[in-house]
Amino acid sequence: MTDEEYMQLALQEARAADVIGEIPIGAVLVVEGEVVAKAHNMRETWNDATAHAEVIVIREACKKLGRWRLEGAVLYVTVEPCPMCSGAIVNSRIDKVVYGCPDAKAGGAESIFNIISNPNLNHTAQVVSGICEAECAQVMKDFFRRRRAENRLAKAGIAADSVEN
Repeated sequence: MTDEEYMQLALQEARAADVIGEIPIGAVLVVEGEVVAKAHNMRETWNDATAHAEVIVIREACKKLGRWRLEGAVLYVTVEPCPMCSGAIVNSRIDKVVYGCPDAKAGGAESIFNIISNPNLNHTAQVVSGICEAECAQVMKDFFRRRRAENRLAKAGIAADSVEN
């Protein structure tokens, strides 16, 4: 499969997060061409600040593979990893991170911080950005547009589900 095809799997995860009201970020971890784990954000559902798609997919992959070192793994994620997730990527020894759109407010790979490929850390990973960027960014824009509209309606005392589209 190509980077774009793996990113489409991550986008499916992002859309699954959106359906349950989570910020729509999806991740897929691949080893030797095989999808080992898929996940999406679950912070709201689990009431867990660390339940980002990347952390969940790393945990699942480690459990499935029976090891914490994920050498040879490629992580596909729809949005640039935050600093926490970037640290988890470094600590789990993932070799490559492919992400869709940048995160100008919290990017830990390139936009604000350079954690993943920082040569001063004990491990570095290759970073590839911009795969399916427009589609990944649109999923986020649509989510936050809806969220802002729902918040405006709530402030006005109108239930969002009572408004016709």
